Amino acid sequence: MKILSGLNLQEIEQITNELGASKFRARQIHNWIYLKSVNEIDEMTDLSVKFREELKKVATVSDTKIKVKQESSDGTLKYLLEFPDGECVETVLMRFDNRANLTACVSSQVGCAVNCSFCATGKRGFIRNLSYKEIIEQVLTIQRDTGLKVTNIVFMGQGEPLLNLDNVLKAMDIFNENFQIGARRITVSTSGIIPGIARLADNDMQSTLAISLHAPNHEIRSQLMQIENKYPMPELKKALKNYIEKTGRRITIEYLLIKDLNDTLESAKQLVNYLHDLKCNINLIPYNPTEKNDYQKPSGNSIMRFKSLLEQSGKKVTVRLERGADIDAACGQLRGKVK
Repeated sequence: MKILSGLNLQEIEQITNELGASKFRARQIHNWIYLKSVNEIDEMTDLSVKFREELKKVATVSDTKIKVKQESSDGTLKYLLEFPDGECVETVLMRFDNRANLTACVSSQVGCAVNCSFCATGKRGFIRNLSYKEIIEQVLTIQRDTGLKVTNIVFMGQGEPLLNLDNVLKAMDIFNENFQIGARRITVSTSGIIPGIARLADNDMQSTLAISLHAPNHEIRSQLMQIENKYPMPELKKALKNYIEKTGRRITIEYLLIKDLNDTLESAKQLVNYLHDLKCNINLIPYNPTEKNDYQKPSGNSIMRFKSLLEQSGKKVTVRLERGADIDAACGQLRGKVK
């Protein structure tokens, strides 16, 4: 049984050709899958009943199941999705009252090998990479379930995208070509995998690259992120400069604010010094509590003071709006494990 989700037009044409149907039928099926997000073949109402019956003998829309769905008080939706092998990941739909954007936060791996101390996902360890079809299936599931059209994609769910780069790049191409989501509406976040950053630079990636920096110096970053010991900040900066030079794109620096650890005046000064010659915006992320650590969220005054100090350097600084914290759907809270 063939799974239609994840197939490109040429692959769907192979199926319709085997059924003795035209390429026009393949285009209709393609539109039903990616633009209309149907759940069942019988919903493809511009196909004849006879052809639908023939198609159902050889294909189905999806083999991914929604195991758990949760809705936050702010409208954020979190899905625990189960794949045929029994492994599960979480994906999140973020909605904002005053914006037309519907942003899907997708996972790239089951578990994660990077194991940052503030993140729930890494506590599971690395289990396996997701295929490109499993990545796009997350967005298709959201669209099928809600009837809404996702407009933005962020690779900020479970896993390290640049450690599964082949599948991530293929998924990005499909989002662009089949879902008609512009490259600049797609963001890839990384903990700082230098070989992956170099590859994206060589590919002249037009999507946004976001770097999970989270610290102003080696000592604090190595405490928060083990990856700092493999790809330290001086080497990371060289890779980022190379990326900016090759692509001409501005990067986003993600900085998790943790009370009394990296939100001090001295931390702000060191961060400004590190970023002063990088073409970047800074996105501050107030810490979201997870189990098994003693980190705390800074006060609102502390967050705004830190933001003001960074803005004095001339950088554009934003504070990430917290979404879905009450259902553990906020940054760093995704676990992907059935309790």
